[in-house]
Amino acid sequence: MFIVGCLRSGTTLLRRMADAHPQLAVIHETQWLPRWYERRIGITPEGTVSPELIDRLLEFPRFLELRIERDDLERLLDSGGPVSYSSFVRGVFDLYGKAQGKRLVGEKSPGYVRYLPTLHGLWPDARFVHIVRDGRDVCQSVVSWRKADRNPGRFTMWTEDRATTSALWWEWHVRLGREEGSLLGADRYYELRHESLVDDPAQECARLCSFLGLPYDEAMVRYQEHRADGSWGRSAKGRWLPPTPALRDWRSQMPAGVVERVEAAAGELLGELGYTRAFPRPTPAAVEHAERLRWRFAEEARARGARVPRRWEEAG
Repeated sequence: MFIVGCLRSGTTLLRRMADAHPQLAVIHETQWLPRWYERRIGITPEGTVSPELIDRLLEFPRFLELRIERDDLERLLDSGGPVSYSSFVRGVFDLYGKAQGKRLVGEKSPGYVRYLPTLHGLWPDARFVHIVRDGRDVCQSVVSWRKADRNPGRFTMWTEDRATTSALWWEWHVRLGREEGSLLGADRYYELRHESLVDDPAQECARLCSFLGLPYDEAMVRYQEHRADGSWGRSAKGRWLPPTPALRDWRSQMPAGVVERVEAAAGELLGELGYTRAFPRPTPAAVEHAERLRWRFAEEARARGARVPRRWEEAG
């Protein structure tokens, strides 16, 4: 199971809830699974694992957090023949689940929403959970985010207009996830809203369990109890808050001019998702500005070898 979605959309909250289930362990952001496969890092052209992959993993800080030893990894390759990348990674996940005492293992990596075809090709039986949040709340968070320079800030238009770039970045992720997810079918792709998750966590967790074929367990909505002493920092993530609505609210925190720019860029998708728009008809100048930046955004994404939504291709 993979938890995916645009960053700042609630993937961490959902991961903590899912990981609290007594039968499910959810790894926190491997960040290498599809990327290394597509770039053939430690992988032969035929898709089998070479010993180099183990060396690279043991040098990768994110992997070290799993506390899996070299001997365990080498045993995964000790089958007397070539081992496919998909089988090797499945073995890694099984080792993690065994250490956690849980029979099922998933992972939360928001950016994997751009890699659903690759992940599905490697693990056809995997299930994808896509969490979606109102793009205006995402943008409200992103424009002042300390990690923005490594995300939407990598696009050249970021220095020109952070709000519009954030809106396009949100739409890029959400559209890719929805377009590819629709091709997988309802038994492999599940979409939920952040707003519903914080408003009624028990009901949304029960629905998620039904999708995953698990019995619902109340531990999912009590995930924060063992970390509620405030000793993990001052941020919402560090404090392990219970599901809390309106930590960010674009209605009260975002200036009207910024709202119009965001909706000029991503208003169509907001409408498709059922979010009410403050500016159903942005000014022609706002629309022209958004389309100009969208074209640049798409061109830069393609130049990096990234997919762009089919909807953008059709409109372009």
